[in-house]
Amino acid sequence: MPEFNVARKRGKAKVKIADKRNAAMQRIVDAYSEEPDIRLAVIQDLIPLGLKAVAEELQGEVKRLAGNKYDRQGNNVRWGSQNGSIYLRDEKFPVRVPRVRNVAANEEVPLESYQRLQRPFSDDENILKRLLHGLSTHKYHESSSLAAEAFGISASNLSKRFKAGSAAKLKSLQERSLSEYDIVAIFIDGKRYAADGVMAAMGITMRGEKIILGIEQIHNENAAAIGQWLDRLIARGLRYEQGILFIIDGAKGIRKAIEQRFKGYAIIQRCRWHKRENVVAYLNEADQVTCRRRLQDAYNKTTHKEAVAALKQILRDLEKINQSAANSLLEGLDETLTIHELGLSVELARSLSTTNCIEGFMSQIGAYTDKVDRWHNSSQIQRWTAASAMDIEPRLRKIKGFRYLPVLRFKLQEIVAKRMGVSAASETLAAR
Repeated sequence: MPEFNVARKRGKAKVKIADKRNAAMQRIVDAYSEEPDIRLAVIQDLIPLGLKAVAEELQGEVKRLAGNKYDRQGNNVRWGSQNGSIYLRDEKFPVRVPRVRNVAANEEVPLESYQRLQRPFSDDENILKRLLHGLSTHKYHESSSLAAEAFGISASNLSKRFKAGSAAKLKSLQERSLSEYDIVAIFIDGKRYAADGVMAAMGITMRGEKIILGIEQIHNENAAAIGQWLDRLIARGLRYEQGILFIIDGAKGIRKAIEQRFKGYAIIQRCRWHKRENVVAYLNEADQVTCRRRLQDAYNKTTHKEAVAALKQILRDLEKINQSAANSLLEGLDETLTIHELGLSVELARSLSTTNCIEGFMSQIGAYTDKVDRWHNSSQIQRWTAASAMDIEPRLRKIKGFRYLPVLRFKLQEIVAKRMGVSAASETLAAR
């Protein structure tokens, strides 16, 4: 059969597909032969042919160090071989490792390629993600093994590697600097783990990006414990001098800790959804439907004046039906209208008036952690939460209305300047 050469296009500039293919392969070969990291990465992809390539690579390094076989020139000499093991991707294989010895210094000469191949190619990242997404350690071998000779992926070994990988994620989350982020708003909320709980803080940057600032294992929303956690966020470089809007569910401990640590730089928005549900919890089922709708309509008012008027009317009506529900609505009512007072756009107000952003994030963490049947210790809770958070964070979308965040920053600066001016004046009068 005659051979046909397919060209990408006609004319003088035509380039044969075969030529393109050969050129691409030549670039790969050149990179493979020049860069040791690329060469070893390619080797780890050749399973099970990688074992043969590994042996050739080790012998090649021995030749570079000690010269040809039976060559007695130089201080480095061949020194037999010993049993060893290497990783191809995330699986471990036994190999015979040649040895080289420096007879002048009377010491072993380590093989650099062998040391590199003893580390998993993905640095346990693949194992971490597979176990995090629900793959059982006891079924990992059946779903992962690509060669019969593979070993070192038992349930206990995988568990150790997962602990190491998740511990690294926890350390990264707890220690990364926050000074590089221009935070304008912070959501704070908690998640329960059996009898214990974890608090999380999600920051919103001026570009609308969601950043997990930190997590803390706290049994309850205690002001002292939360305050110490906020101190650590500040020590890591959290900038708040231009003012920060805090969106919280209304817990008194969280509110108290924020006011103590950030003083006049903190502006608090109470979650309207939590306020609404707290109020209707006192009512019978028939009144709950009506009250829930009226509260939602009131909070949807465009201006602060209209929203206040609608809420006052609801308050008067609730006083006739259920005084406890009226008291619940009155408590912290002004803080549920902070967004209205700031005069933000409808899109941005919808994003920052409730804790839905962090509630959704906590639900995503639950998709990872809810499959754990038993929490053995504090470390396990924190490692799983941190590993889940770091896996989710890159996929978090920007908040709706993020283009109006410069307006929020301007409003916060005005409030902080006014508060600091009043504070400075008060201190001057007190000094006199």
